[in-house]
Amino acid sequence: MLPLVDSDGGESSPNQLTIEQLAARSGMTVRNIRSHQARGLLAPPEVRVRVGYYGPDHLAQLQMIRDLQEQGFNLSGIKRLLDDSQGTAERLRRFKAELTHLAEERPERLTVSELGRRFRVSAARAPEVLGRAEALGVLVPAGDGVYEVPSPSLLAVAEEVVARGIPLESAFDVFEELEAHCDAVAHAFVALFMEQVWRPFQAAGMPDERWPELDEALGRLLPLASDALIAIFGRRMRRQVETASEEITR
Repeated sequence: MLPLVDSDGGESSPNQLTIEQLAARSGMTVRNIRSHQARGLLAPPEVRVRVGYYGPDHLAQLQMIRDLQEQGFNLSGIKRLLDDSQGTAERLRRFKAELTHLAEERPERLTVSELGRRFRVSAARAPEVLGRAEALGVLVPAGDGVYEVPSPSLLAVAEEVVARGIPLESAFDVFEELEAHCDAVAHAFVALFMEQVWRPFQAAGMPDERWPELDEALGRLLPLASDALIAIFGRRMRRQVETASEEITR
């Protein structure tokens, strides 16, 4: 906790925010901040001439409280975590960030004209095609005729499909169906992780020595899910191809 100091100085102190300014920066109300402070969740301010001043450490503490609340922790649980000398709260926040960004790609940006060239879309068809791509989340408007591509690898697949003579709209139909099926697959693997790895770890009191084990399990979650999905998909795809071959040779 930060020290409670009553002094006339403070020019060199990192604590330069009044409680109202802290509220504006953190997105919390003054009432919530006072409540967190009374519960011992937030370090006391640095007092100068009877005015309390807050700084970056207080902002970080409030953000951590917000993050933990979003994860379902109540204020009593958060107090226990923040009092933990092993830094469990910080590890939880970092763990959540890793889980959230596990399967993210680095997005790229393309103009409407670049998209038109890559996908052979005429100006007349562009509004309809762009609207469908936005609805699927393949493209996100970034303003001034620029679109963000959240998954460049998916866009690359669409581009190759079009190069094979298949209409882009047909590729979008397949993407839409895949999205629905992959949601179920992703849910199944995350549920497996939560049930078999996270909840036993949480029930054991989140012991410090087991965090590396948890980090390793999380790091392997996406590769294992991808490997299983590809293996099963390959087997099912071969069956579909065999069925199609029989139809072709009749």
